[in-house]
Amino acid sequence: MIKIGILGDIGSGKSYVAKNFGYPVFNADAEVVNLYRKDKKIFNRLKKSLPKYILSFPINKNEISQAILANRSNLKKIVTIVHLEIRKKMNIFLKKNINKKIVILDIPLLLENKINKKNDILIFIESKKADIFKRLKKRKNFNLKLLKRFKNIQLSLDYKKKKSNFIIKNDFTSKSVNVSIKKILKDIL
Repeated sequence: MIKIGILGDIGSGKSYVAKNFGYPVFNADAEVVNLYRKDKKIFNRLKKSLPKYILSFPINKNEISQAILANRSNLKKIVTIVHLEIRKKMNIFLKKNINKKIVILDIPLLLENKINKKNDILIFIESKKADIFKRLKKRKNFNLKLLKRFKNIQLSLDYKKKKSNFIIKNDFTSKSVNVSIKKILKDIL
């Protein structure tokens, strides 16, 4: 099984590119949303760690946002608690897809949390900062302060780009993305 890790800036179109490969995708962001909605154990651990902010189940994303904005160390607490569970979910996903030729890992903190293995293929999604910002501002829960907090815990984009085997320039048109994907698949298969 070939594992492809998708790297890039917040809002660069990682999930969009991941879906366009046409192979099973592990989307960590979707898994986190699921955990907040359905996992009582995660709720209890977050409530114990952040009692002033995490008040009700299912976990409200606004409570998470308030906790992150209130104190820098809160984001690390949340990541530590949630990350363990995400890693378990990813391992279940990998076992379930063991016979697939390729799987895609769409995990925002892939390198930061040392989730990738040495022989995984890393693809960096490169987009213009102006295009990214325009897209992020359209998100209904856009918060610049929150965005900056998340960026602070991430490795630099230059580092991620250097670590990558391939770069896809995402101009947010499906044609250019699909041409790049076809070329990459041809190279690795």
